[in-house]
Amino acid sequence: MESTANASLAALWDRVFGTQPAPEQWLVIGAALVALAVVVPHGPWRLARNAVTIAHEGGHGLVALLTGRRLDGIRLHSDTSGLTVSRGRPTGLGMILTAAAGYTAPPLLGLGGAALLSSGRITALLWIATALLVVMLVMIRNAYGALTVLLTGGTFLLVSWLADTDVQAAFAYAVVWFLLLGGVRPAFELQAKRRHGGAGDSDADQLARLTHVPAGMWLFLFHAVSLCCLMGGARWLLGV
Repeated sequence: MESTANASLAALWDRVFGTQPAPEQWLVIGAALVALAVVVPHGPWRLARNAVTIAHEGGHGLVALLTGRRLDGIRLHSDTSGLTVSRGRPTGLGMILTAAAGYTAPPLLGLGGAALLSSGRITALLWIATALLVVMLVMIRNAYGALTVLLTGGTFLLVSWLADTDVQAAFAYAVVWFLLLGGVRPAFELQAKRRHGGAGDSDADQLARLTHVPAGMWLFLFHAVSLCCLMGGARWLLGV
């Protein structure tokens, strides 16, 4: 009985964390084109941006916990905005890192995903993403946010458990390309809003008040992180 259980656990471990063969180059490029078609046009982006908001607010929440702050909850709204509430010192390094984590989280997650895919760990990426979404669900404090995270996490779970290798690969590469490409657009949107006098309480403006460094410099950081992640992730995904 014990040996059977051990064998089952070993098989599960190998299924989740073992390596899978690299997909054909056409699939990798096709996934990039699909992600680009979602990120660039306004219509698809308006819906898909919810996934970027999940990563954005999840970044705030994770860094808040890592820096010793108390995470009270996360709210996701139907207009693709979000709010993460944490308690702790209103100033200092922990608050600065927490505020800076939002716009940098999606491209950094995409870069981490590209690293996993380049090493052949397609299923592991899907399971790790599912686990992160389950943890985030615990901290969601509104119905729309819970529904959004449940649907997203359920999609990852179904693909990782039921789909064959080719479907898993196509889905995983499309998701990572989407995080890399979709991680670039929000900083430009924020820049456009600020140019027209909006977003006065954005992450960049909060960081400016916390650090006395101009908000434009924080915007430059958001642009630099997202573009560097896109270039680095693309090299890993394309194998160049």
